[in-house]
Amino acid sequence: MRTFASRIGLSLLGLTLPCGAHAATTVTGQITSSLTLISSCQVNGAGGSSNLNFGALNFGTANSLFTTASGQVLGGGGGALSILCSNGTTPTVTVRAGTNDGKSPGGTRALYDGVANYVPYDLYTDAGHSQLLAINGVINLAPSTGVAQTVNIYGQAVGKAGLPAGTYTDTIAVELTF
Repeated sequence: MRTFASRIGLSLLGLTLPCGAHAATTVTGQITSSLTLISSCQVNGAGGSSNLNFGALNFGTANSLFTTASGQVLGGGGGALSILCSNGTTPTVTVRAGTNDGKSPGGTRALYDGVANYVPYDLYTDAGHSQLLAINGVINLAPSTGVAQTVNIYGQAVGKAGLPAGTYTDTIAVELTF
């Protein structure tokens, strides 16, 4: 019985040896990773390529006999217009035409009440209203370092006789090039 058990044991050992003789095989290789970045900008914290909100110019509330009303273009959160572009780009802001340009003497632009009345106004790059920002005017920004840049645009509306009470509005096209 011992001999029989030894033979069975040796036979089993013989079966396991060929299986254990096959060593594991290892192969090597690599993964190629890539990312392509394109230059981009954010206006008032939002990105995109069209219909961006460059802010709002609110002249406030005045009586219909006002002389002048002033305001500043404010972006999101109540601060000035903010432009954040990719590092190394040189952004420019072009302030194009408004919906009612030239429709009222006293300013290059005009606010409209939707009926037949216009309030003239102009845009400026300084709070003292001495640096006129003409239609298609360009504001050159410093080369971007990856930090948001503030763009100050101010407005001054001019009152005139015969203006009825109401809400007057205008929409101005703006382009950002970088």
